Amino acid sequence: MQNDLRIVFMGTPDFAVGVLREMVEAGKNIVGVITAPDKPAGRGRKLMASAVKEYAASKGLKVLQPTNLKDESFLEELKNLNANLQVVVAFRMLPKAVWQMPELGTFNLHASLLPQYRGAAPINWAIINNEEKTGVTTFFIDEKIDTGAIIANKEVAIDKDETAETLHDKLMAKGGELVLETLELIEKGKAVPKPQPKTGNLKEAPKLTPENTRIDWNKPGREITAFVRGLSPYPVAWTILHNNKEELKAKIYTVSFEKAEQNLEPGSIETSKKELKVACADGYVSIEEIQLPGKRKMDISSLLNGYSFDEDSKLS
Repeated sequence: MQNDLRIVFMGTPDFAVGVLREMVEAGKNIVGVITAPDKPAGRGRKLMASAVKEYAASKGLKVLQPTNLKDESFLEELKNLNANLQVVVAFRMLPKAVWQMPELGTFNLHASLLPQYRGAAPINWAIINNEEKTGVTTFFIDEKIDTGAIIANKEVAIDKDETAETLHDKLMAKGGELVLETLELIEKGKAVPKPQPKTGNLKEAPKLTPENTRIDWNKPGREITAFVRGLSPYPVAWTILHNNKEELKAKIYTVSFEKAEQNLEPGSIETSKKELKVACADGYVSIEEIQLPGKRKMDISSLLNGYSFDEDSKLS
């Protein structure tokens, strides 16, 4: 019965590979894979294929890499694949000419429990906002971003020490399961899409930028630790280190929090032989892993072994 579906898969990063792998291993009939063009990367600026392209090519799947999704020649190639369903995971916004092409529609897998956390970075923002749960949702694409009718979803608990990396892997696995279940619903004609609620306290998941990934030491420690975890290991929370008459951009990968009474200005630093503590609104944030410009990421005791802080040093 699964041969009744002729599927085009669209995606680019590792998250999409996990889902595509589930579909391939389940024997789904994937007639084409659409992914981003190769991009220059690394010091040599060598052209690198996307994670999805590498996996799809290893399985002998037909791959298309359009630079422009509205280009007539691409639309013709897509039409010639004769798909009746398109599955989208971590790809760019599709023009209407693309998402409305297949007879059975185009559905997207989003890494949140929609309508919460619409946008580019749902995994990160769920942790940053100290949520206790998130999940994955499949929905039919419409004109706006992440607003289409919901087909199905699955919840995932967020652990107290969760990072963006660990939650990414959990949601990728759960997303693969959900996509297979969604395909089965569509195959059997049992998919009943439900419009998303339009009211309520909806939280967004905007794109991560240098502006919204900087640590604010004026905040409570619990918020700062969630912020760091939600951005680790990528794109990484950052701060400016003022030390020895220098200003250095420091990336902060791992921290812990100790609630305490103190009268220090937020961002003030206290160091010992093995500890670097930063004053925040309600105590101290201890930095455990850090990276300074031109250096490798290191644990704090390794940094303190060869780096000195002056008495006026601080983070901002």
